[in-house]
Amino acid sequence: MTRWLIISILIFPFCFHPSYSQPNHQDQDLLEIISERGQAEVIIGYPGQKAFDLLTRNVSISKVIGGRVHIILSRITAAWFTNQQYRYEIKVPEEHKGRTSARNKAEAMEWNTYPTWQQYDSIMNYYADSFPGLCRLDTIGTSINGRIVYALKISDNAAEDEEDEPDVFFSSTIHGDETGGFVLMLRLADYLLTGYSAGGTIRNLMDNLQIWINPLANPDGTYNISDTITSPVRFNANGYDLNRNFPDPAGVNPPRQKETLDMMKFLSKHRFVLSANFHSGAEVVNYPWDRWQRYHADNSWFYDISEAYADTVHNYSEADYMTMFNNGITNGYEWYQIYGGRQDYIVYELQGREVTIELDRDYVTPPGRLDDLWEYNREALTGYLENALYGIHGKVTDSRSGDPVPARIFIEGHDGDSSHIYSDTLSGRFIRLIGSGSWSLTFSADGYRDTVVTGVVAGSRQRYDLMVQMERIPDPVDTTTHSLPLLYPNPAASCINAVIPEDLRGNLNIAIYDIAGVRIRDYDIEANDGSPVIIDITAMPPGIYLVRFRNRVTGFISTGRFVVAVRH
Repeated sequence: MTRWLIISILIFPFCFHPSYSQPNHQDQDLLEIISERGQAEVIIGYPGQKAFDLLTRNVSISKVIGGRVHIILSRITAAWFTNQQYRYEIKVPEEHKGRTSARNKAEAMEWNTYPTWQQYDSIMNYYADSFPGLCRLDTIGTSINGRIVYALKISDNAAEDEEDEPDVFFSSTIHGDETGGFVLMLRLADYLLTGYSAGGTIRNLMDNLQIWINPLANPDGTYNISDTITSPVRFNANGYDLNRNFPDPAGVNPPRQKETLDMMKFLSKHRFVLSANFHSGAEVVNYPWDRWQRYHADNSWFYDISEAYADTVHNYSEADYMTMFNNGITNGYEWYQIYGGRQDYIVYELQGREVTIELDRDYVTPPGRLDDLWEYNREALTGYLENALYGIHGKVTDSRSGDPVPARIFIEGHDGDSSHIYSDTLSGRFIRLIGSGSWSLTFSADGYRDTVVTGVVAGSRQRYDLMVQMERIPDPVDTTTHSLPLLYPNPAASCINAVIPEDLRGNLNIAIYDIAGVRIRDYDIEANDGSPVIIDITAMPPGIYLVRFRNRVTGFISTGRFVVAVRH
């Protein structure tokens, strides 16, 4: 906003560059702020790509604006940063005058104050109790300090798992001091539940989707020192940025936090077709990738849905709201690179589709602006959910038995970086969200002939229904003996090293199944030498698992078993 930009110019009239160690008293001031408040924000000039890559691997960068890099330091990252000898400016912490907590649940549900922790807990239980047919309260996990990480399931038959309806997910405040989305998500739940009986868009969404809302992903950061929001911090109780804590394809993996592990299990269980993660500190819709310079295979689709969100916001907001970068949208990497973000994890590992929506230039939205935030974003939120109703919807079955087939669905010449999808193991259903065009889909599954369906026409805000029957390969016999992979350590608690046999190396698909035969992970890698492939098992509960390695070119398959040990 204009006020924010003027203040930025006055405080930061020039860029800062790494050159020499700061006077010791500045480092002491920095450490004192972190000791008192739990974090501190510093600003440096953009140091160049190589130095920036080192920074983003080691500290939490919150934004890059006008050539200035904003870094939020916690007690576990401050020493590393000061040792780098950057010239830096400490941003004076905001006092947040006027930030108030509601006196009771009724006042909190007027949506112009912030709830206490007890009021938040009460509101979430109130929704489930008051709308039992439309709402179910679930638990993603608990925080380091034992607070429950809640999620609401909102649908026309919330108690049932309706396999024909896509699962979608809204989540906010993974950074505990980015609070506007917290109240926005509570108000969205209220809007859906109270508006269902009126019909229209809300009824259509709830009749055809299973909507999950997690208003507060990092309760220990938001309620940092008490059960009121008085000094929220970005990090969890251990000082980690939870949105830099997910598995990264580059192997940048800090100690996985409890909140992250719980969220990974929840996301793997539901395999959301569409999701969004709400933040503050800027006003922009950020789409993948965050960690790669190259574009996602479905970049045009991501661009279109992001633009639609921002354009809808502009129809209801003041003139200078959500206009950063390309009129309110940006590719993540083109803004600034991060590793271990939830957005890229969902898109790469789980074949979901997620964007990050920055709601407010202020980290903590003043209570007096919470109502504006709702009015600006309300129609865009429901419009974003509608995206899950479009695209290619279908089911894959056995041509003779009619049983569901868990197939890999790939668009030759289009897909890459794990942009393909899979049909559901239990139902055979699938949804491919994709941009306008005529597409050829290839369906492959173990024991079946590949099936290619051409001329699948997808259009903007259109749905294409597709039923696919796959033919079994009669009496398949593989006369070649393939070596077994070497898995070690086994049992293990955090990772398994897999030495891939030479005749299996190359473009490799790895699928992991639990003891009940349910596929819980499925992804592609390149394994071209004798270096072990590292399988991250930190999100898996203790037990026995089957892993299948399949060369995507030759079709050769080899399997192994491993044990996830009990963690102490």
